Amino acid sequence: MDMLSGAQIAAADLTDWRKLAQGLHTRYLVDDFGTGARFVAAVGEAGDELGHHPSVSIGTGFVDLELVSDDAIYRDDAGTEHVVEWVTQLDVDLARRISEIAAEHQLGADPGSVSVVELGLDTARSATIAPVWAALLTGSAEAQGRGTPSDEIRDATGRVPNLWFGPSGEHETPRQRFHVEVYVAPEVAARRVAAALAAGGTVVDDSDAPALTVIADQDGNEGVVCVDVSAATTD
Repeated sequence: MDMLSGAQIAAADLTDWRKLAQGLHTRYLVDDFGTGARFVAAVGEAGDELGHHPSVSIGTGFVDLELVSDDAIYRDDAGTEHVVEWVTQLDVDLARRISEIAAEHQLGADPGSVSVVELGLDTARSATIAPVWAALLTGSAEAQGRGTPSDEIRDATGRVPNLWFGPSGEHETPRQRFHVEVYVAPEVAARRVAAALAAGGTVVDDSDAPALTVIADQDGNEGVVCVDVSAATTD
């Protein structure tokens, strides 16, 4: 099934869900574990009907869900097809059904409280160093390029954050190459940046804000607040 564009995801108007990194994410608030478990069981039945299921995490007072297809089709500029991890119509359909189930269970959504962390490593030799990081992070060479046409490292079980490689020239002088990227919902991005600044951070680059805002700590280490503005709905 074809991957959906940001505009298509925005047009779906999934009130309970936010597009973070590759997938759709949400959080539903629950009073206790039993309530969460019953909700997840109902979600599982809906997933069985569609032949598709979300990733689920139950914590104290919440149930987190992610929807992403591991067989989405991406076509590059040359028309070559790639199988990638991304949002498809199947995810949108199940997201709508899950929202209906949540309403039936009288659960409120809190998608703004969900974030996704990914790692970025700047390098001129991603194909050379990627096998090392695949083995180190996941123990499997299959993690390299999984769900992406690039050398990105993605663990099939979601145990560790994705690691992607940014372009960089060769450097003789040591410099920071690793950075953390934090994907948040559009409505909380400004607050997240403000909180980092209030804690002593500084803005290094906000030329692409709100999509990307680079923040440095007092030692100069950088992180990025990320928003998928292409998939954000407009009021």
